Amino acid sequence: MIRCKRCLLPAAAPGAAIDRTGTCALCRDPSFVDPASAARDREARRADLEKALAECRAQGPYDALVCLSGGKDSLDLLYRTKVDYGLNVLAFTVDANIPAVAWRSIRRTVHKLDVDHLVYRPSAEFYRKLFAYLLRNQEERGAVYTVSYVYAPLFEGDALRVATERGIPLVLAGYSPGQPEPERMEYEFSHRLVYETDWTPPGLRETGEFSAAELARFWNPLRLPPGTRFPRYLAPFHAWDYDQAATMRRVVELGLVERASHASPIHSNYPVNWLLMYSDLRNFGYNPYAPEFSALIRSGKANRLYWKFMAPIVDFMIRRKVLLGANTARQLRWLGLTADDLKITRRRGAYDPVVT
Repeated sequence: MIRCKRCLLPAAAPGAAIDRTGTCALCRDPSFVDPASAARDREARRADLEKALAECRAQGPYDALVCLSGGKDSLDLLYRTKVDYGLNVLAFTVDANIPAVAWRSIRRTVHKLDVDHLVYRPSAEFYRKLFAYLLRNQEERGAVYTVSYVYAPLFEGDALRVATERGIPLVLAGYSPGQPEPERMEYEFSHRLVYETDWTPPGLRETGEFSAAELARFWNPLRLPPGTRFPRYLAPFHAWDYDQAATMRRVVELGLVERASHASPIHSNYPVNWLLMYSDLRNFGYNPYAPEFSALIRSGKANRLYWKFMAPIVDFMIRRKVLLGANTARQLRWLGLTADDLKITRRRGAYDPVVT
């Protein structure tokens, strides 16, 4: 696969336009990012975050709810909030499609930090039905976008629900810069999205395949009584300085993971994500996460050499369904699907929530 020699963006990715020198359009013209403006935005976010972390103390039974998936960023976030900031935190995990290696890191970190940990185990059958439907009816941006942007709002909504019910003023998530899509969040979910918007995907409601009880799994503040106090939902790594490689080293040094490989986003990946990547590789010819990691490389937040070697290995495992890529075949069997069922049938944005 042809990739940009600087940031490793695949030639097949939209907007890559790799020239004869082997450089993509984004590396040739970095003017789409104003460094001074980006620095001002980060400083403003940092100031707001410091204020929020100071003011959340003693406002409820816990100062903050920290979403804990077992990946390097969520582990590091839990450590920082508990140890560096001295907050009384509730670690919160939605037990849906989390791999065994991530669970080992979760248990290890919770024990080491001695924090309260709430685990919510939703119906596995609901997720099986949801994933199967979405993979058969992907929107035009493909499997990762379709499934992730229905799946993520579910566990984000679960965190909001717990924090709202318990009077916890902050929800903190370990999203790295570039996650999720900027139109959904840059540092904080908007007031309108959290307080005024039903997150139920219209594209699911219209199918008639899902019951009212199943659709009620999505966050909908309109069902709550007037005067309900909602938490803020923040992504601290959008405010703090971020370095992917440094975070991987940090969780190893702190003993939050059993071994160095467990700090890699490759090993802590959701099992279904391997199937999503497989589908997008088939349909688009490149790994859907490549643009995200290329953006981190361009901004100096990820190690180019690491991804130069790992990206082709990951794609090889997925295409051949070997090693970690064997999750592709396992998830197909779990969902009762074949590779030919992985189809794009819906328009762009079919599952996006309606923002009033």
